[in-house]
Amino acid sequence: MNEANSDVVDLSTMESIYETYSDQPGALIPILQKAQDVYGFLPPEVLQWIADRLDIALGKVYGVATFYSQFYLEGRGRHVLKLCDGTACHVKGAQALVSAVEAEYHVRPGETTEDGELTLEVVYCLGSCALAPVAVLDGEIMGRVQQDGLLAAVKKRLASAPSPVGQGEPHGIE
Repeated sequence: MNEANSDVVDLSTMESIYETYSDQPGALIPILQKAQDVYGFLPPEVLQWIADRLDIALGKVYGVATFYSQFYLEGRGRHVLKLCDGTACHVKGAQALVSAVEAEYHVRPGETTEDGELTLEVVYCLGSCALAPVAVLDGEIMGRVQQDGLLAAVKKRLASAPSPVGQGEPHGIE
């Protein structure tokens, strides 16, 4: 379990987020996006706060947060590795890459290492089929990836300075 989930959630920043978007139609999604930018994911307390403040059912807020793949209900690692397993990547050996990362870092797809450093995600198309198999590490695309090169890149990244949650991926409209 990622350590971010066990922290007490400070809701003090939510009021300014709410004020920025409250007069806009369809404010729910931008509020969720900005909240995730702040917390790195959407803790239950934040979902409840949003539901209360917008005066909508918690189930609707949860439904939107779980419908869109951009939202996360659990904390993610400081580094995020996405491995494509779309058709082209699958044919070119994506499963061997997944297995290599699982074995090296003791993490399964959708999980974060116990130290909170690495989240492994399997996605089903990154739109770079000509570069198959493809991996994205902290927002950096790597094409024609082989096991040794992937493991070396992850090791190097984990040894580098900390990355912010979200690693270069836009969570919302700026």
